[in-house]
Amino acid sequence: MQVKHINTGLYDANSFLINGKVLVDTGMNTKGMLEEITKSIELKDLEMVILTHCHYDHTASALEISHLSGAKIAIHINDADLLKNDHVSAASMFGYKAPSIEPDVLLNEGDRIDIGNDEELEVIHTPGHTPGGICLYEAKSRSLFSGDTVFPGGSIGRTDFEGGNRSQLTGSIEKLVKLDVRTLYPGHGDVSSNDVNRQIELSLRMSKGIF
Repeated sequence: MQVKHINTGLYDANSFLINGKVLVDTGMNTKGMLEEITKSIELKDLEMVILTHCHYDHTASALEISHLSGAKIAIHINDADLLKNDHVSAASMFGYKAPSIEPDVLLNEGDRIDIGNDEELEVIHTPGHTPGGICLYEAKSRSLFSGDTVFPGGSIGRTDFEGGNRSQLTGSIEKLVKLDVRTLYPGHGDVSSNDVNRQIELSLRMSKGIF
């Protein structure tokens, strides 16, 4: 699996271009994101934009990227309507209105997304940061795209935003500790391949409040 890590601004979420055809999250800097994508592929080759959750720092550029490339926008069904909510999407925190995104694909737990090269992303519903937050797992490379559910070093996503729920986040991380993960691609921070399973276990302990 080929992954290009893109981050175009201090407050932007990480974005990941996978196998030159799927983009996970978009950040907020549309111009910078388009420049980075087109360094690697023709924009028309982008097939899908997958949003790990509805927050503005992950979704703001999705509509324009989709419009220019023809790529479909996918998000978990529980976050689809929240994309357009100024408060739940956290757009108002950044001083903006939520984008008027109408997703093309509504994802559910267990869905599998073909990313080429005989590889696929498994959708894992991980509510807690938002109601429809997801992680994406690629089994062959043992890769986890964790959105804002878990981060390197045992950190976890915030649950104090509207739509957040600490007990749900704990249950979500309990799903992740069952996976065999070699590389963690988080929504913020650095990509990590340093004993990732242990890092996720630390995230679970953090979520349970047992530190």
